[in-house]
Amino acid sequence: MKTLIVFGTRPEAIKMAPIVKAMEKNPNIESTVCVTAQHREMLDQVLNIFGITPQYDLNIFKSGQTLTEITNRALSGLEKVITEVKPDVMLVQGDTTTVFAGALAGFYHKVKIGHVEAGLRSGNIYSPYPEEANRKLTGVVTDFHFAPTEQSRDNLLKEGYSDEKIFITGNTVIDALFEVISDDYIFENPLLNNIDYENKKVILLTSHRRENLGAPMENVFTAVKRVVLDNEDVEVVFPVHLNPKVREIANRILGDMQRVHLIEPIDYLPFANLMSRCHIVVTDSGGIQEEAPSLGKPVLVVRKETERPEGIEAGTAKLVGIEEKNVYDNLNLLINNGEEYKKMANAINPYGDGKAAEKIVEIIKSVFSC
Repeated sequence: MKTLIVFGTRPEAIKMAPIVKAMEKNPNIESTVCVTAQHREMLDQVLNIFGITPQYDLNIFKSGQTLTEITNRALSGLEKVITEVKPDVMLVQGDTTTVFAGALAGFYHKVKIGHVEAGLRSGNIYSPYPEEANRKLTGVVTDFHFAPTEQSRDNLLKEGYSDEKIFITGNTVIDALFEVISDDYIFENPLLNNIDYENKKVILLTSHRRENLGAPMENVFTAVKRVVLDNEDVEVVFPVHLNPKVREIANRILGDMQRVHLIEPIDYLPFANLMSRCHIVVTDSGGIQEEAPSLGKPVLVVRKETERPEGIEAGTAKLVGIEEKNVYDNLNLLINNGEEYKKMANAINPYGDGKAAEKIVEIIKSVFSC
């Protein structure tokens, strides 16, 4: 049985790596990996961490690329790969333009599509953009919906997908995370090694969403600044996204502050270990909402809505919006109220047990009787 695993960005690579490794252990599966390299440098970092060498690398990345250009180049490149490999099933993951283009290319060649992390919905087609649309468009041509949670399954059922095509597996991001966390990990950046994680309440801040650029991001950073000024035991680590607009706002509001460390973006391995040592996570990221709870870290989600409501419902994460007062009040509460902190830190992670990749491979083997 032939599988083609397609991904193109760092988040996809992280979540697909456990599946690639699980496929390699099965002698009855001939697995081929194709990367579009929608991202280049960040993707390569993850490939190196997990020891994955793709059989095909489309290398489509270009500076300043538009969504249309990404889609066109990915579709064209994948057509040639599918024609050569002739896979029985093609796996895509998540919500990037590579995911949508990959699923569409597979559909055009009548290849069965397996969508890893299927069924996530925010309810707003433009938030996150273009990810929400990519998820829904991919679902239309998907044959096997690998939903990470019961909520994801319910979303798919409400949209009319057959229950027989939906499989609850947990999220492979937890599989990957457990593989790379180490208590004795040493950071390349000496600043991160010298932070007193035991006695300081370290906030890990990430922010990059298009919809948060401008006033929303200014509100969030100002709230974080106020919390630092009001609490002497708080430090902030912020790996600042390469987007010049993000950098301008970050430097203007947080740049000259003591106990706020604006650092360059770090790859997955140090970031995962930094997350495991921090006290609280403040983020507009999607994947971090799944990762941090598995490490017992409360997550404040600085967005208007989230396609990952399971964490909110379980109490591991809290949707605090983008208004300065609300972000400040909720962050300050977690810093100073031990009971509120424990409620979130000790809540049960809803995103799986770290064996999602094994489940997905077993489902595929069962469907194709191999």
